[in-house]
Amino acid sequence: MKNIQWIVLAVLVWGLAFGSGYAVSAHTGTEPGYFGAVEAAGYGGGTEEKIEGLTDEVQDYYKGLQETDE
Repeated sequence: MKNIQWIVLAVLVWGLAFGSGYAVSAHTGTEPGYFGAVEAAGYGGGTEEKIEGLTDEVQDYYKGLQETDE
């Protein structure tokens, strides 16, 4: 009987934690596609000439990091 109580308790706690996290994430204000946006030269974003939201100084810095010493 005690094993069943622990299993039920674990399932209830997991369900409440999942539901709470899901409810909180719905109100964070993060727009869909935010994490897919290219903000710096990561994840293949270095192919673009001008990246939105970055100053020219920052873009020059990232271009300098991509250059190799050959």
